[in-house]
Amino acid sequence: MTLTHAWLALHAVAGREIAKFVRQYGRLLSSLVRPSLWLIVFAAGFQNVFGVAIIPPYDSYIEYRVYIAPGLLGMVLLFNGMQSSLSMVYDREMGMMRLLLTAPLPRWYLLFCKLMAGTVLSVLQAYAFLAIAALFEVGIPLAGWLTVLPALFAGGLMLGALGLLLSVYIKQLENFAGTMNFVIFPMFFVSSALYPLWKLRESGAEIVWQLASLNPFTHAVELIRFALYGQFNLTACLVVIGSALTFFVAAVLGYDPGRGLLRRSGRPA
Repeated sequence: MTLTHAWLALHAVAGREIAKFVRQYGRLLSSLVRPSLWLIVFAAGFQNVFGVAIIPPYDSYIEYRVYIAPGLLGMVLLFNGMQSSLSMVYDREMGMMRLLLTAPLPRWYLLFCKLMAGTVLSVLQAYAFLAIAALFEVGIPLAGWLTVLPALFAGGLMLGALGLLLSVYIKQLENFAGTMNFVIFPMFFVSSALYPLWKLRESGAEIVWQLASLNPFTHAVELIRFALYGQFNLTACLVVIGSALTFFVAAVLGYDPGRGLLRRSGRPA
């Protein structure tokens, strides 16, 4: 595989995914409506974890919205990563994956191209949500828009790789919704996206605190939270990168007809 072939493959795969996304206006709208509702509406009810009133003073409401903004950026990455998984399942059922994976290029690189395309879309949607957050006076410094880019990209890679891995095990589109409910909601709610980990431990929810501490999504959120203010969380970065590599390698093995799930299930690649 030459650099020219690698670039042409990446351009073709990423270009197809971006073209599909541009034509699907509802997908962009849904990706922004969901976190926007959490930011504007649900924040008023969830902020009592800080010990303030359900109907708070304006300043307290702003403070809580500033806290959950990184978690909602993580939500955008999470849902788009799962959406990429759905796209993989659909392409496999329609036969597109068979054509893609039989191209004269290493299979791992073709899957990497799919992952990169999904990650780019995730980051673009995250910045669209940052623009919405700015309209509602979420005090994120302008410099944070730049410093958060590597964190968003790393988080998008990790969650996209997780979606890629899940697409190995989801046999039909009909099974997608149920599988996602066992992934998206536990990862999001058992994390530091909506409330700080110290508050969980302080309230006596030791088991939930331990699960949240082990949750890779928690570390993706913390990496984003620190990066928005020009800081670097080494532990979160190592967990995110390690999880991304683990998920991607497992997905590559799963899509290998000689050793993965595809061989055991008898399904075509």
